[in-house]
Amino acid sequence: MMPFEKCPVCGGELAKKDVEKIVRGGADTAVLTVPAEVCLHCGERLYSQETVRRFAEVREKLERRETKGMAEIGRSFKVA
Repeated sequence: MMPFEKCPVCGGELAKKDVEKIVRGGADTAVLTVPAEVCLHCGERLYSQETVRRFAEVREKLERRETKGMAEIGRSFKVA
């Protein structure tokens, strides 16, 4: 259960949606599909504590380069 009935940023209505979240760890990134409460007015995303913990776990694995079980989907480049 989310602690907000309305968006804490703009007061808009929230709706449950599955969203993609990019998590960075070290030089790598991972794309996760997670549930969120999304504001229908401003787009603000609210995540449960469990989902935020999952972000931290994935970030730590990426920093340690422990990518077993993760599917490689491409390469990223930084343009100077």
